[in-house]
Amino acid sequence: MIRKATREDVAQILAIFNYNIVHSTAIYLYEEQTLETRLAWFDAKVQAGEPVLVYEIDGRVAGYATYGKFRPQAAYQYTIEHSIYVHEDFQRMGIAKQLMHRLIEEAKADNYRTMIACIDADNEGSIRMHEKFGFTHGGVLKEVGYKFGKWLDLCLMQLKL
Repeated sequence: MIRKATREDVAQILAIFNYNIVHSTAIYLYEEQTLETRLAWFDAKVQAGEPVLVYEIDGRVAGYATYGKFRPQAAYQYTIEHSIYVHEDFQRMGIAKQLMHRLIEEAKADNYRTMIACIDADNEGSIRMHEKFGFTHGGVLKEVGYKFGKWLDLCLMQLKL
């Protein structure tokens, strides 16, 4: 079931986020976040009217998705950047696809024009999924991140809504 997240979901969202910080290059951060930091993030999203969706299975947050401003300048007001993360216990069950579908619906309803994806260039699964939704390649930024002792390339993709 996909639903809007509540503050009560934030601890489980944090666990998914921190797992990705520690174990993947999906997030270009080194340090795990605290519950306080993630609650502040959630409150800011709610205040800005930006969706935070969760996919719930048997009372557990199996994945979450959100979007927000791509850049703060007024000329970018119709462009958003999204994020989708799935708990490691629920990978390859189609959860990310269902969350993506719902995010696109929400973005269209909110009258956005373009959705941006910033994906680690080695994440072929995510790139393929985005292609299936009609995202096109905008380019690759070479060696813009550094994590786990190696330089990381960032793939930019976009979807015209």
